Amino acid sequence: MRTIGLRAVFVAVLLVLAGCAAPTAIPGAGDGDTAPALTPDPDRTGFDDPDEDVLGWEDGYWYDESIAVDQSDGLNDTELDAYVSRAMARVEAVRELEFQESVPVEVISREEYRSGNAGGSGASNSEYNRWNDQVWEALFITGESEGSSDAISETTGSSVAGFYSPSDDEIKIVTDSTGAPTIDNATLIHELHHALQDQHFDLTDRRYRGKTQDADLATDGIVEGDAKLVELRYVEQCDAGNWECVATPSAGGSGGSGSGGGPNFGILLTIFQPYSDGPVYANDLYERGGWETVNDALRNPPVSTEQTIHLTNDTPKPIEFEDEGTNGWTTFPEFGVDGSDTVGEASMFSMFWYQARESGARTVRVRSVTDTDSSYDTYNYEAVPSSGWGNDRLFPYRNEDGSESEYGYVWVTKWDSGGDAREFTDAYENILDANGAETQAGDIHVIEDGEFNDAFRVVRTGDRVVIVNGPTPADVNEIRPSLAS
Repeated sequence: MRTIGLRAVFVAVLLVLAGCAAPTAIPGAGDGDTAPALTPDPDRTGFDDPDEDVLGWEDGYWYDESIAVDQSDGLNDTELDAYVSRAMARVEAVRELEFQESVPVEVISREEYRSGNAGGSGASNSEYNRWNDQVWEALFITGESEGSSDAISETTGSSVAGFYSPSDDEIKIVTDSTGAPTIDNATLIHELHHALQDQHFDLTDRRYRGKTQDADLATDGIVEGDAKLVELRYVEQCDAGNWECVATPSAGGSGGSGSGGGPNFGILLTIFQPYSDGPVYANDLYERGGWETVNDALRNPPVSTEQTIHLTNDTPKPIEFEDEGTNGWTTFPEFGVDGSDTVGEASMFSMFWYQARESGARTVRVRSVTDTDSSYDTYNYEAVPSSGWGNDRLFPYRNEDGSESEYGYVWVTKWDSGGDAREFTDAYENILDANGAETQAGDIHVIEDGEFNDAFRVVRTGDRVVIVNGPTPADVNEIRPSLAS
C-alpha cells in the first residue's frame, strides 16, 4: 500500500491485539457445523491424471489426493513441489478459476525480508516520509520521536508470514529457519490465490494502486478479502475432515521483533483491516451473485474503507480546500492528491482504538475490537466516533524558513450529519485530553509534553470538522488564518 509502505506486495499478516489472537479457522466449522465437500470434477476416475488441465488438478495432483509430505523436519524440494501443486489444485477447487501457469515459491529469512521488503517509500529522511509522518502523527499512532517509515518497517517485519509479488510473479515465504523451512497451509493457500488473481486480473494494473491511504486499504479490501475468503473456506474443508491437510509444526514464536521495539499495534490494526472486513465483503458479494460478482469487484475495486466496513456503495463526498498558509507554511503538493491524503474510516477507527489502549482516551472500548457478528470477520472496525464518515483530506504542512524545518497539518473531515461530526469531535478532543492538552489562546489545545507535544485547533461547523496542528498556537494561526479567533 502506498502510504502504508506495502504497495508492491500482497501479504499474509499475523496479528495479535490486546491479547486476542486472530483466528486461523472459521468459527463454528469445528463446533458442529460441517463444511460441504467440494467436488469440481465428480465424474473423474480415482486419481488418474486427466487428458487436459481441469479445475482441481495441477501438475499431477488432484485437490483431494493424499501426498507424502511431512514438515516435522522441514520441507525438501520434492515435498515442496507436491505441497505447492496440490495447494494450487485446492485453490482452483474453492475459487473455480484455473491457474494459467505454475507459481514459483521461494523461502527467505525474516532478516532478508526486513532488509529488502519491509521498508516504506524511500529513505527514512526523505520528503515523502516527512509528509507521511504528519499523516500518522495526525492519527495519534506515531509521534514526534518515531518516524512512520521505521515504525511501519518494524511492524511489518515482525508480522508478515509470506507475500506474493506481482512484479516478480513469485511467492516468498518468510521464515526463521530457511535450512529446514515449513509453510503454514493457510499462508500457502492465501498467497497462491494472489498469484491466481494476478494471472486473471493483473495485480500490477493501476486500479490496484490507490492514491490515498484509504483508497489503498479499500482496494486491498477486495484483493485481500477474496484471498482470505478462499483461505478460510480451505481451512473449513480441513477442519471438517473433507481434506487431508499437511500439519505445520509449531514455530515457537511469532517471528520476533528484531532489534527494534516490536510492532506498533495502531499501524498493525490499520494494515489488517482488509484481511478482517475484506472476506466479509467478498462473501457478501459471493452470496449475491457467485464468484463472478467477486470478479466484477476485482475489476472495479471499492473506493473507501467505509464500503468494506459497512457493505455499502456510498461514495465519498467532495471536499474543497484552499491553502491559506502564511509566514513560510506550505503544503507538499508533490505528494498524495494535490498534497493531501485521505485516511478514511478504518484508519480513524484505529486512531480511536489505539489511543484508548495506549493513553486511556474515552473514545471506544478497547475490547470492542473483538465484537464481530460474522464467522468470516476477525476484528470490528465499526465505532460511534468513526461511523458516519463522509470523506476527509489531510494536508501536511512544512516551514523551512527557520534554522530547522517545522511541520503541521490541516485535517478537513466531512460527515453524514451534524450529529456524526459532533461525535467525532468529542472523541477526538478526548484524545487531546488524555494526552494532557490544556486550552490556551482562547480555543487552542496545547500538549506540552510527550510524543504529540503540539498545538491544535478543532472547529466544527455543521457536518464539517477542521483540525489545525502546528508546533505553537502562533503556528496554528499562521497555517489556517481564517480559523483564528
